[in-house]
Amino acid sequence: MTGNAYDVIVIGAGSIGVPAAWAMARSGLRVLVLDRLGSPGQGSNKAAIGGIRATHSEPAKIRICLRSLELAASWEETYGDPIDWRAGGYSFVAYGKEQAGILKSLLDTQQASGLDIRWYDTPDLLERIPALNPEGLLGGTLSPGDGQCSPLLLGQAMFRQATSEGVDFRFRETVTKILTGEERIRGVKTDRETYAAPIVVNAAGAWAAEVGRHLGIEHPVAPDSHEAGITEPVSRFLDPMIVDIKPGECSANCYFFQLATGQILFSLTPRPIVPGFDNRETSDFLPRVAQRMIRVVPKLANVRVRRTWRGLYPMTPDGAPLVGWSEQIDGYAIAIGMCGHGFMIGPGLGEVLDRLVRDDLTQSDDVILSGLSPNRTFSAQAALK
Repeated sequence: MTGNAYDVIVIGAGSIGVPAAWAMARSGLRVLVLDRLGSPGQGSNKAAIGGIRATHSEPAKIRICLRSLELAASWEETYGDPIDWRAGGYSFVAYGKEQAGILKSLLDTQQASGLDIRWYDTPDLLERIPALNPEGLLGGTLSPGDGQCSPLLLGQAMFRQATSEGVDFRFRETVTKILTGEERIRGVKTDRETYAAPIVVNAAGAWAAEVGRHLGIEHPVAPDSHEAGITEPVSRFLDPMIVDIKPGECSANCYFFQLATGQILFSLTPRPIVPGFDNRETSDFLPRVAQRMIRVVPKLANVRVRRTWRGLYPMTPDGAPLVGWSEQIDGYAIAIGMCGHGFMIGPGLGEVLDRLVRDDLTQSDDVILSGLSPNRTFSAQAALK
């Protein structure tokens, strides 16, 4: 068993598992990552559109994503890998009084948590984003430090860094049992091998509940499906990610941005939700999202769409992640239920998880873990999902 003994076993080689393993290995821990799929990021990660924002409604997510932004913005300079980073910002636009009220009410919390964000009335917002439809626009927020990069490029770059730091990855290997003894974690059994470790981290994304059942724990995480798409390239005219949170007949919101190469990436949150693991794209997504996008930015009407795809959002009852130690058994750490924000949360959260397993938490970590505790009561919905 000596060759199969580790300090930490991470289940899931996706948006959370890879950066967490990398951070732990940098701290000197021997880490194993297990994934049933054939390579890193093949679950929900590859369906992400690449936005990284600290514009959230919860202080915990703001703090985590501010660190993710620091890592993404400095990545190429620090590690030499191009990841197509661009700090175009995020703008949450208000085409209704209710949405304007929500966005304004969050500013104090967002700014107190370190986010550079301001509300702009209609004339000032149009000066910064001329392509917006002025009809019915009441204004919006703009957070210039938010941005976008390639999920595939950043994911592979973090995987390479993790491997170079000594992380062992085992792909096409399914966990069949989590080993326990004396009310604590002892290791993991897969369909191929048995591995010993005093700590197991559940970072299994949409499949997190299945992992929990190996310990008799029912995690309140269930996936639902979201679709996205990309257009042909057009001349550059749009800098920030645009987010319209006004509910529509068949959607709760809509968001889109322009790549440096000219294509428009876009998505929406369907209403009602589409629960389950089905990731086949549908015929009704494009008409719905196109209508919303054109209403916000009319000049998109003649842009042609190249393709669409579908991914999974591992959702929790209140729309916020579950992060921390399990109360049921010692040595079982949870980093699940990212609610579609795993790509943007992962880089910053990886460092928090490293400090968690080493019992070296900072005061800021305590704030984060308190807000995202897996043992919390689900009493309210996140204002910005």
